[in-house]
Amino acid sequence: MVTKKKWLILLSGAFILSTLLSYIFFSPQNKLSFFPTKSDYGKPGSAGKTTAEDTEPKTEPCPLNGQLYSKTQKTKWEKRRPLGIMVENHTDARPQSGISYADVVYEAVAEGGITRFLSIFYCQDAPRVGPVRSARIYFVRLLQGYGDYPLYGHVGGANAEGPADALGFIERMGWAQYSDLNQFSVPFPNYWRDYEVLPNRATEHTVYTTTGKLWEFAKTKRNLTNVDKKGAAWNKDFTPWKFKDDAGVADRGNGTKISFAFWNFFANEYAVSWTYDKTANSYRRENGGTPHLDKNNGKQLTAKDVVVIFAKESPANDGYPGGHILYKLVGSGDALVFQDGKSVSATWKKPDPESMVSFYDDAGKEISLVRGQVFVEILPTGNKVTY
Repeated sequence: MVTKKKWLILLSGAFILSTLLSYIFFSPQNKLSFFPTKSDYGKPGSAGKTTAEDTEPKTEPCPLNGQLYSKTQKTKWEKRRPLGIMVENHTDARPQSGISYADVVYEAVAEGGITRFLSIFYCQDAPRVGPVRSARIYFVRLLQGYGDYPLYGHVGGANAEGPADALGFIERMGWAQYSDLNQFSVPFPNYWRDYEVLPNRATEHTVYTTTGKLWEFAKTKRNLTNVDKKGAAWNKDFTPWKFKDDAGVADRGNGTKISFAFWNFFANEYAVSWTYDKTANSYRRENGGTPHLDKNNGKQLTAKDVVVIFAKESPANDGYPGGHILYKLVGSGDALVFQDGKSVSATWKKPDPESMVSFYDDAGKEISLVRGQVFVEILPTGNKVTY
């Protein structure tokens, strides 16, 4: 017969054991943590070092942003498909890893005035990307423009019943368990928690991945390379943007700075400015009043083209605490295109979900983008941009 005293001893022992196991498996300070905390996965390694392929002639345009690469580099991207990864922009997530390697980056508010990036990779590998966060339906809409079954890396997503249900939408499109690379269905080590990249941060700011691991997982586990399991190429219906070379120095403008905020609340922390470097013919990004860096290489984020599009913002009213929001990104609206030190008043158009969002001048002609990284900023209609 078990006495009351023995029950108390057993319960105390069970409590102590469960506490010890929780520490062993989940503590970010413990090196034996079930979720790896050391930066052994996705180290930048040789990123930025000159290789043989870097010294080859740059003759091959990247289909996503027109940047020229070598033939050796082209043979790599021809074997895969575009990969969009959600990277957060909470102040505790900075400096992020991998954004400078993306071909195209879209930024919009995710919730509460805090923005998030859909970083799209195809022509470059990123040795570490993150912190990775959850899906939003308007980013999925943008990713739909990148051909059949683009890969989508994220950690969960909005799933409250209603118009902002990103995970439900992914399921209905047939992406789930195929081109969708949700961390909850893609096992370690393709994603991992790393508490050392940005020390002393909350757990939600610690998930990282690499483009190489996700492309390899898609290939070996989902039978998705440049073609799908039926042999159809991802780009059979893909219509890329138009591109052009840098303007000559004498033809470059003298526009020096672009500034804007997303929401008045948190405006200081998430305000963005882009400063034009006439010599490099590129724009340097600041976020929250400081240079926005890539943790992988310590370099400030730059873009050849900064495009601001204005879209209708509305609440999803789905009962989610804090409130999911929506952006109307199918249709058309006003835009500003900054390139070569000049600004162009424009119109953005995305006639259907599967189309790329493209940009047109006042005469209705599609604007050619300068070869290099393209950064698309999505602001609520009516927001002010100073330039």
